[in-house]
Amino acid sequence: MAEYSMSDALRSFLNQSRMKGSIQALQVEDAWEKIMGKTIARHTARIQIHGNTLYIYTVVGPLKQELIYQKDKIIERVNEALGQKVVKEVVIS
Repeated sequence: MAEYSMSDALRSFLNQSRMKGSIQALQVEDAWEKIMGKTIARHTARIQIHGNTLYIYTVVGPLKQELIYQKDKIIERVNEALGQKVVKEVVIS
């Protein structure tokens, strides 16, 4: 019987679980201020991950425009924070 560390077993479970996106979204939310800065974090209403898409919700019009221009940078920073290439697309609404 093969031996696995607890972290390897949890990682394997999460990769196969439907909770994976929710857990990754929580990780992004926890690091959102560090990733994007205090001002953006303060005006971001909600963050979700479905599949390979990161959904960012805000009611501040100028912030929406700024986030649209920064999509590539957001993808890069979020994937770096998660430690793997999870996000391939960003939707701002």
